[in-house]
Amino acid sequence: MSFILILPIKLYQKYISPLFAPRCKYYPSCSTYTELAIKEFGFKGLLMGLYRFVRCNPFSHGGVDYPSKNAVNIVRERQMS
Repeated sequence: MSFILILPIKLYQKYISPLFAPRCKYYPSCSTYTELAIKEFGFKGLLMGLYRFVRCNPFSHGGVDYPSKNAVNIVRERQMS
């Protein structure tokens, strides 16, 4: 199942991303973060990636942010409220 979720990310990274200058405020990039999260957490990783994408905006500070179990708990808490 993770292959199906990662395929669109790989296609984006190979064909679309090179057309634009890098501008992600986070490291790793949002697409790489989502790929890592899916590999580690499955479908929950996709939700983590979507949450990360929403956080990547002009008002965020950015920085180094790797997928972690802590992030899974944050996504779970936000879904329940």
